[in-house]
Amino acid sequence: MNSSMISLVQQLAQTLLANKLSIALAESCTGGLLAAHLTDLSGSSQWFERGFVTYSNAAKEESIGVAHSLIERYGAVSEEVAKAMAEGVLKNSRAQVSIAITGIAGPGGGTVDKPVGMVCFAWGRRENNLIQTRSQTKQLSGDRQSIREQACIYAIQSLLAQFTPSATR
Repeated sequence: MNSSMISLVQQLAQTLLANKLSIALAESCTGGLLAAHLTDLSGSSQWFERGFVTYSNAAKEESIGVAHSLIERYGAVSEEVAKAMAEGVLKNSRAQVSIAITGIAGPGGGTVDKPVGMVCFAWGRRENNLIQTRSQTKQLSGDRQSIREQACIYAIQSLLAQFTPSATR
């Protein structure tokens, strides 16, 4: 793990611990890479609750309750599905915070509408039994591994930004 990822994970750990929160993940195109980065930090069991690698559409539906109709209507790589993944993780864990990532890491699988490097993210937060999510789509570039690493970095950076006073929720 490179020094910038180590620093990001340490910041995330400190933020979650300071706020008495734990995190759970739903990963598709990153295939568990984000969970691996988070658990590389010793003591992560204090704030990392669990991760779901929901690579197939069936896994998204069966493991975290993403509606088949959402996948049919919008496709697995969509903000709608990413939000459902972020919500589903929170409904199927004890965590208060979630990250969901779904995208096309390549080199194949892209289309004109959904090119290689398109990644949809969602972040969820459970407060008082209510789940709020926000989502965003990014176009990343590079080879498969680079896209997956960029997705992990962006997911953490964006979650951390939600904890800063200037962030709006």
